[in-house]
Amino acid sequence: MRIAFMGTPDFAVPTLDALLAAGHEVVAVYSQPPRPAGRGKALRPSPVQQRAEDAGIEVRTPLTLRDAEAQAAFAALDLDAAVVAAYGLILPQPILDAPRRGCLNVHGSLLPRWRGAAPVQRAILAGDALTGVTIMQMERGLDTGPMLATVETPVGRKTAGALTEELATRGAALMVETLARLDAIVPVPQPEEGVTYAAKIGKEEARLDFAHSAADVERQVRAFAPAPGAFFLFGGERIKVHAAEIGTLSGTPGTVLDHGLAIACATGSIVPTLVQRAGRAPMTPAELLRGFVVPAGATLG
Repeated sequence: MRIAFMGTPDFAVPTLDALLAAGHEVVAVYSQPPRPAGRGKALRPSPVQQRAEDAGIEVRTPLTLRDAEAQAAFAALDLDAAVVAAYGLILPQPILDAPRRGCLNVHGSLLPRWRGAAPVQRAILAGDALTGVTIMQMERGLDTGPMLATVETPVGRKTAGALTEELATRGAALMVETLARLDAIVPVPQPEEGVTYAAKIGKEEARLDFAHSAADVERQVRAFAPAPGAFFLFGGERIKVHAAEIGTLSGTPGTVLDHGLAIACATGSIVPTLVQRAGRAPMTPAELLRGFVVPAGATLG
């Protein structure tokens, strides 16, 4: 097919690679504009833009697709389909209507559960046993279009980083399969029951809340690993917790229970296994405590 690909983060790169490997003609790639990054705040292109440029594909980075000029340029591509994966811009109706087969989206959840910006993190935070990928025919609503294909995977104790990588790979394969049999697929409307919304993650959500159960806190750690990183405050410092296990001790929520950094929650406790001080590399709690004293009995902010 003659395709435009629309995506921005690492999650979208495997789908672009899969389209190219399957022999589709990707005539243009749309991605979010380069953003300031790093200590020097130099403009850095998105992972999708970098991959497309490496492959010699034209990259377009409009700030909006709402103006007539951008819409005319998109229509002029004469597309069979547009494939979308975590693009980050709303597609107005003229964009949705331009390709002959419409716009197909790779969404990282089992719709209609977790429509929206952060389906992977929300699935982990909610304690979902299963999640997956949905290939959806896009329409103007927020992830409301009819479903073309799905694939499931258990959440288990995966971090958001690991689960996102898995869903990206499986979603890429599922998109290629869907395009190959598109003529035979009957779109299935999303059910009206079971709709939930995956709001964008706020940085304040990453602060560990020990007033919740140990199971909830451990899910917080996994949902925000590797970024933005769950954290607690002590001694005026923010200590990130990249990995943790559920412990057997108990006590007043937020209290350090032993010399291994076990921390009491509303029920049970968590035991961090990988932590990080600002400006330092990740380390074990034992390594942290050799240079940063967090005594048993201390109360964490």
